[in-house]
Amino acid sequence: MKHENQGWTLEPGALTLADLRAVWADHFTIALSANAAAPIAASAALVDDIVAKGDPAYGINTGFGILAKAHIPNDQLAQLQRNLILSHAVGTGALIADNIVRLILLTKIGSLARGYSGVRPLIIDTLIALYNAGIMPAIPSQGSVGASGDLAPLAHMTLAILGVGPVRVKGEIVDAAEALRAAGIEPVALAAKEGLALINGTQVSTALALHGLFMAERLVEAAMVTGALSVDAARGSDAPFDARIHAVRGQPGQIAAAAIYRELMAGSAIRASHLVGDERVQDPYSLRCQPQVMGAVMDLVANAGRTLLIEANAVTDNPLLFPDDGAIVSGGNFHAEPVAFAADTLALAIAEVGALAERRIALLIDANLSGLPAFLVREPGLNSGFMIAHVTAAALASENKSLAHPASVDSLPTSANQEDHVSMATFAARRLDQMAHNTAVIVGIELLAAGQGIEFHRPLATSRHLEHVHAQLRAQVAPYDADRFFAPDIEAARRMVVEGALSASCKELFAVLHP
Repeated sequence: MKHENQGWTLEPGALTLADLRAVWADHFTIALSANAAAPIAASAALVDDIVAKGDPAYGINTGFGILAKAHIPNDQLAQLQRNLILSHAVGTGALIADNIVRLILLTKIGSLARGYSGVRPLIIDTLIALYNAGIMPAIPSQGSVGASGDLAPLAHMTLAILGVGPVRVKGEIVDAAEALRAAGIEPVALAAKEGLALINGTQVSTALALHGLFMAERLVEAAMVTGALSVDAARGSDAPFDARIHAVRGQPGQIAAAAIYRELMAGSAIRASHLVGDERVQDPYSLRCQPQVMGAVMDLVANAGRTLLIEANAVTDNPLLFPDDGAIVSGGNFHAEPVAFAADTLALAIAEVGALAERRIALLIDANLSGLPAFLVREPGLNSGFMIAHVTAAALASENKSLAHPASVDSLPTSANQEDHVSMATFAARRLDQMAHNTAVIVGIELLAAGQGIEFHRPLATSRHLEHVHAQLRAQVAPYDADRFFAPDIEAARRMVVEGALSASCKELFAVLHP
């Protein structure tokens, strides 16, 4: 998208991951590029021609799914499209967060505006007006199997422009008709093909997966920072990060990760203090193999990002119209298998970030491995220190293992077996949020533990980057001198992870994660 004084101009099919991250992070107004007008008008005119001729065309003047053999008279086509939305708005569960709904709206606008869906400019203009006014459709998060599009959640999205049902404005649930009236937006009456174009598509699965992607990026950054801090807290070696080791293997993520760790730990006085006379030959894997594990995670995240960027720009409804030759073609772009696979690989990445961090916490609290006081507290016995904080990390790491089971290998036929293989992409993507927050807690606990470990090496300092992170932590959480109510400390550290605070001062190191 191109930034202008009035907001952002959307060029259909040209969204970047940076654009999508910006929409995920903040709300700003958008406008459609003037280049989109002709393709939109051409596909809408083709629908008008098909209606005028009266020949059966799926989704335009027929029933849906297995009811496609039912021919609908022209005077009932508007009712057909409205009925489609009302009958398909059957979602359940918690409402999707506003920043994810923004991604849903943006990608749906971009898809329709490419000019293959047969909707009038009015539909796209109304969606843009809704977006700009901050009127977020109330979309339940459950009820889609990720094929034939995200039918139920996108039907709830579409209800908003009809002026039916609830929406959310500034976090408050209000009636859609009332919100439209307050914003000066007229509810729409759907014409032929428009209801189907609005609810066919992978935009909900894709938006949920993008949320998981962007959370994964933050987790990777934070865990590399806390992992480097743990190396110093445990008086580990920086030899495993030597560039030569990683060059001879050749894995790109591993090479990039090792470079990041080297920079994060450069100049540590703690490391310099045990270069000579340290009898340990090799560190445990959770310290030593960080470039190998986190590099593989970085590669998975990058691959998922490429898939999801393509999908965010894609046309995924059915049937599609090709005005150049007047063809209307039925296919299956609504099948969200690419999104399901991307979400499943993100789940593996998120689970492994947490699993590795949990192992480093276990190392730090074990006096035999870390050389630090047991459970990172003076007078262990009288004080339990980090003993049960580690139990929390272990519980969440184990929970993530169950959640990481691939969703894409499941399929339950629907629509009287017409839709006999589905992707389950919506769940595959939706569960990433819970996994990400689980991992954020684990990494937050590691931050607290490693930060506490550094305290026992004072007056020696760690590296410049890591001292900055330690100071940020201490601005919110005091050192752990004796047992106290610990949950608020963990919550403060979790927030630092989720908000991206740990890498805020060294963003340039993580540029490889943000193509």
